Amino acid sequence: MSQPSIPKSIYLMQIDLDLLVFQQNLKIKTAQNKKWVFDIIRKKYLVWQPEELVRQLLLHYLIQEKKYNKNSIQVERGLIVHTNQRRCDILIYDKETKPFLLIECKAPSIPLNQAVFNQIAQYNLVYQVPYLLVSNGIQNYCCQMNYESKTFTFLKAIPDALK
Repeated sequence: MSQPSIPKSIYLMQIDLDLLVFQQNLKIKTAQNKKWVFDIIRKKYLVWQPEELVRQLLLHYLIQEKKYNKNSIQVERGLIVHTNQRRCDILIYDKETKPFLLIECKAPSIPLNQAVFNQIAQYNLVYQVPYLLVSNGIQNYCCQMNYESKTFTFLKAIPDALK
């Protein structure tokens, strides 16, 4: 299976998505001289980090706009890639509890380059999902995998939850 690679016209493949619209939905607190954000999946406060902000905004978007069920979402799920312990940012399952959408989040300051696509492709060796998504909160790219032809297609939108 070929790994998703960045085409020369990648800006044409980007999904137009304003995650900051969901910032009003975040529960934020300050304690121990730190800023914390509430994780709606793990149901606990986490230290406010740029990548965590992207993850939480994306979770709100997926649940509210794309209608994914909270119970079908796992955050920071552990996996083993080539004998190395890793954690994927978000993994969403379909109604048959098969991995459906694998998501890699980065801080807004991290460019979505080939290394990011390689990272999610490595994680997908384990899950073999139909859809991959990478986001830094500013740029968002989603592709549909075709395992039969060993290809992928960049999409103009993130798939909705399956009914």
